[in-house]
Amino acid sequence: MMGKLNIFEICYTNLTGVYYAGQVVEGIVTVELKEPMKMRGIRINFKGEAYVMWEERRTEKHGHEESDVNDTYFNSEKYFDQDSLLFGIWPNQGNRTQELPAGRHTFPFSFQLPFNLPSSFEDYVGYVRYTAIGIIDKPWKFNHKTKRPFTIIGVLDLNQIPGAQQRLQVTKEKNVCCLCCKTGPIQATFNIERTGYVPGEAIKIYAEIRNGSSRRIDKSYVNLIMYKTFHAVTRARTDIQEIARVTRPSIPAHSEDVWSGENLVIPPLPPSYLQGCRIIDINYILKLNVDPSGPSLDLIIPFEVIIGTVPLAFVVESCPPMPPSPIAFEKLYQWDLTPSAPPPNAMAALPPGSPSNNPPPSYKECITGPYSIRDKDDNEHVKGQLSYAPSYTYYNWGHKPSGLPS
Repeated sequence: MMGKLNIFEICYTNLTGVYYAGQVVEGIVTVELKEPMKMRGIRINFKGEAYVMWEERRTEKHGHEESDVNDTYFNSEKYFDQDSLLFGIWPNQGNRTQELPAGRHTFPFSFQLPFNLPSSFEDYVGYVRYTAIGIIDKPWKFNHKTKRPFTIIGVLDLNQIPGAQQRLQVTKEKNVCCLCCKTGPIQATFNIERTGYVPGEAIKIYAEIRNGSSRRIDKSYVNLIMYKTFHAVTRARTDIQEIARVTRPSIPAHSEDVWSGENLVIPPLPPSYLQGCRIIDINYILKLNVDPSGPSLDLIIPFEVIIGTVPLAFVVESCPPMPPSPIAFEKLYQWDLTPSAPPPNAMAALPPGSPSNNPPPSYKECITGPYSIRDKDDNEHVKGQLSYAPSYTYYNWGHKPSGLPS
């Protein structure tokens, strides 16, 4: 920062910056001045909101002429927007200024989160975002602002979801054609042990693939896909993103191949459904893809899986995850700056509603990586953390997820 202002930053008592609805966000705002500064006051704004916006291009005809038109679709919802005065007076109390001396000053804050908040989520098309914004209010001059996001995790307890323990199995067959002649069928049976998982777990893949055709199958693979549906006021769109993939090699003609429990590790992700948000939905589909050589469509078997924040009790009882390290953490991705465990007394050790014998989760940054959180009205005087990836619950069963498929 230039001029008189040397440091203006927000720090949370909970170093992970991860909270659950109903908890209290506490911390300090630090202001360090090289010289005294006149100001009306210092305040902090806590904001929680969801927003979606995109453009679509269409062609309009005007007689014999055509022109391209961009239609903008958007929607929003607000969860909270609250200010707290840390020093001086409010803007509606007049233009009287006070001088803050040179040196370092700290101002504690505390904010009670509402209940029933949706999980944080970031995407280019839309987001659910929670931020604290510090403001040095200077009448007749530009205000200094500093921004610091924090993550809210909406609890999705797999033990409360009907069907989360259900085993899934499907058999499917298709004929492979060559020059308009059938060359024989390919058949696949795909099954997984259950429907519900949490980040850090490995989905064990079981499949039998029979290649009854005279053509080679180039490969078979299983991938996890995130379906993101954004609801504007008058329109909706669904984007898909491949999250993880496991591949097996080719299968010669008239041969078979078997998946015998290969692991697809679930990386840090937002929970399914994004409960509490009416304008963004999230679903996860696990697909077996059998890819014949040549010009032929894949044989695909899809399963919807549920990604939760609290693991199934019988899974924890049979194979407890390892507790997070209180000292150090291993980065999952190069941008991951989140400590794996909160400091003592920083926050509740378990997600609300978790069985008391569950070990606490770690909190890892989302595999999709950071996004810019600059708002359209942010100018060059807005500082702080302007690139951000939410952190989600992550249970350590000793598996390490790969990065996003290329």
